[in-house]
Amino acid sequence: MLDLTYEAPNPKVIAGAKHDWELVIGMEVHAQISTQAKLFSGASTQFGAEPNSNVAFVDAAMPGMLPVINEFCVEQAVRTGLGLKAKINLFSAFDRKNYFYPDSPQGYQISQLYYPLVGEGEVLVEMAPGVARRVRIERIHVEQDAGKLIHDMDPALSFVDFNRTGVALMEIVSRPDIRGPEEAAAYVAKLRQILRYLGTCDGNMQNGNLRADVNVSVCRVGQYEKYMETQDFSHLGTRCEIKNMNSMRFMQQAIDHEARRQIAILEAGGKVDQETRLYDPDKNETRSMRSKEEAHDYRYFPDPDLLPLEIEQAWVDDIASSLPELPDARKARYMADYGLTDYDASVLTAEVDTAAYFEAVAQGRDGKMAANWVLNELFGRLKKDNHELSDSPMSAAQLGTILDLIAKGDISGKIAKDLFEIVFTEGGDPAELVESRGMKQVTDTGAIETAVDEVIAANPAQVEKAKQNPKLAGWFVGQVMKATGGKANPAAVNEIVAQKLGL
Repeated sequence: MLDLTYEAPNPKVIAGAKHDWELVIGMEVHAQISTQAKLFSGASTQFGAEPNSNVAFVDAAMPGMLPVINEFCVEQAVRTGLGLKAKINLFSAFDRKNYFYPDSPQGYQISQLYYPLVGEGEVLVEMAPGVARRVRIERIHVEQDAGKLIHDMDPALSFVDFNRTGVALMEIVSRPDIRGPEEAAAYVAKLRQILRYLGTCDGNMQNGNLRADVNVSVCRVGQYEKYMETQDFSHLGTRCEIKNMNSMRFMQQAIDHEARRQIAILEAGGKVDQETRLYDPDKNETRSMRSKEEAHDYRYFPDPDLLPLEIEQAWVDDIASSLPELPDARKARYMADYGLTDYDASVLTAEVDTAAYFEAVAQGRDGKMAANWVLNELFGRLKKDNHELSDSPMSAAQLGTILDLIAKGDISGKIAKDLFEIVFTEGGDPAELVESRGMKQVTDTGAIETAVDEVIAANPAQVEKAKQNPKLAGWFVGQVMKATGGKANPAAVNEIVAQKLGL
């Protein structure tokens, strides 16, 4: 969609008892930075380690321990900002966000309030061909993660695991530009895709490496346009934050429920309280967690143990020069260079591994043909056996060789499917298998002509019918293919049949 003119999707409208209402959604996505060490210590970030085994003294807030910034975390955040077309701030600073969490031993979180590392950017979220929502990014700041409380090991006690404490996070804050539950899920999916392409976050939502706080409010039809004209938030409703969403499906359900809850309150003459809420998927409802704090409630102040972070433009330019081709650019290239449809290009660029596999198959070959075999034959077979592409029994090189054999005329499309099945289940070099198993296509016109003559001689009645109705010539083609075990070149068979029948 790089050069594509697009229209914004219509906002979701919910009919209340008295009025129509529109949704307004902003997102705070917490993405764990892909790095082997934590933000301010050398402790490992390995997932699934024994509880409290990845904890340095500074993570545990031992007296006298000072944080030391992990430069690679900063580089990864800068890379993310560049990938989101955002402004990189050469000056940024860390602040202490003071609050008590039982799983945060410091009693504060080191974050960035006043001077974030990354400024304004954008994400283009395609909802359908030619329809996309431009979501503005307000800022990306770097901060520490907290630990994890465990409540199910003892009926009377809670335990704490500090392994996550101090792990580096990027908080990616959007403007309230998202207008429906489907758009919210698509935005997170697109953001996840970009981060995975950049290699800055693995996007594993199940492990909590990517999770979203969703700010939901409702307003009367027409109020959002006034907000966009003035940037005055008074035109919008009071927002409530739904905390720690790590499922696209539950996110959509939570937004829809929360919007309807707010509408019911407003239409009954009540007032929506700004607060943080949790979503219960079993009951499909949100419930209050705590009143929503403002920045001053956290008593932010500059972290006295960390100097301001000053980076050089040359370093930023260096990172920019090493950025990979991102999903939108790759999709546009597939459509332009290979003539793929919007849908096929979207599927093939959805994941980095998928795109890399396809590129390896398509290299020097017909792109459309490569796409058809990857999307239909390979993906269909993987799905049937419940395989992921990462553990596919068939390599890109093997599939590419099958396409080469088709292109050279050594095998037909039908034989190719049989060969695909053999390679998928047994492995081996497709070219060698064709030779050793006698699968090579018969291209000798003399042999094909002999087979055609035999079929014609054995079916005189059918010959007369075919001369009356040329469409019946296909019957002879099928008989010849059957007689040759499917090895005859179909194009040659068609031509010789037509010639012999005088059609």
